[in-house]
Amino acid sequence: MGSSESTPVQRPSSPPPPNPELVKPWRTFDWGQKKYLKEKLENFSPSHPDVKDIKILVAGPIGGGKSSFINSVDSAFQGRISSRALVYSYASGQILSQNLKGFTIRSGKKTLPFIFKDTMGLESPVSAGPQTEDIINAVFGHVKDGYKFNEGQALTYKDQHFNCDPNLSDQSFCLVYVIAADTVQYTDDCLLDKLKIIRQRISEKGIPQVIVMTKVDEVCPLVKKDLRKMFTSKKIKEKMELCSAKVGVPLTNIFPVKNYHNEINTDDDIDVLLLKALEQIVQLANDRLEDTDSY
Repeated sequence: MGSSESTPVQRPSSPPPPNPELVKPWRTFDWGQKKYLKEKLENFSPSHPDVKDIKILVAGPIGGGKSSFINSVDSAFQGRISSRALVYSYASGQILSQNLKGFTIRSGKKTLPFIFKDTMGLESPVSAGPQTEDIINAVFGHVKDGYKFNEGQALTYKDQHFNCDPNLSDQSFCLVYVIAADTVQYTDDCLLDKLKIIRQRISEKGIPQVIVMTKVDEVCPLVKKDLRKMFTSKKIKEKMELCSAKVGVPLTNIFPVKNYHNEINTDDDIDVLLLKALEQIVQLANDRLEDTDSY
C-alpha cells in the first residue's frame, strides 16, 4: 500500500519587497560640512549697504513645524536646544504664533544678520487663518511686528500696524513655506489656492520661494534609523516631488530637514541639514536684494 502522506503543495514564493533605497543619492550632500556652513553664515553680510539684516518670512500650515524650524536653526548655532519661538500644541489645539514676530539667530554672543519673521499658521477654510493679503503685505514690509493676525479681516492701511512706506530693511527677500512630509499628501485645494495667490503676487516682484520639508523621519523608517539615508531614500524623493507638484516650487528649492522635537542635545547630522537649508535661503534672499534696483 502506498503512503497516506500527501505531497506538500509548492506555493509560489512572493517577490521580495522593493528596495526603499536608491543605489545612488538623488542629491549630492556633504555630511561633513557643518563647521564650514556655520562659519560661512556667521561671517555673512548683506549685499546692500542700506540693509543690516536680511528678513526671511516663514509661512505654512498649522502644525507643519514653522516655529520648530526657527528654534532648530537657533539650536544648531547655540549648540543646545532652543525654544524661543512658541510651538503649536496638538494636545491643546492652541495656535501659539498669532502675532507677526521677528526672531534673530545668535551664535555665541554674536547676533547674525538675518531675521526670521514668524506668522500665524495657514488653515484650510477660506475664512480661517491669516488672510493671504496679510502674508503678501508682510513680505513687502507693510506689516509691523506685533500685528495680531485677524481671522476675519486683513490688515488695512488705516491700522496702526500698517507701514505705508516700508524701506528695504522692512521687506522680506525670501518666503519660506514649512510643510510636513507626513501630511503633504493631505494638503487640500483651499490651502493650495491660498499658497498659489501668495506665490503669484510675490513672484511678480521676484521674491524667491523655498520649501523646508519637515518631519522626514516620520515618513521613512530608513531615515528615522539613519538620517544619512536622506538622499538615497525613495520615499523622501517621492514626498519632495509631491511637494513640488502641489505647491509649485522647483525641487532645487526644496530642503528636507529634521527639526528638534524630543531631543535634549544637538546632533551634527540634524544641524548640517538645517544649516544647508539656511545657507541656500540666505543666498537666494541676498541675490534678490542685489537685484532691487531692477524692480
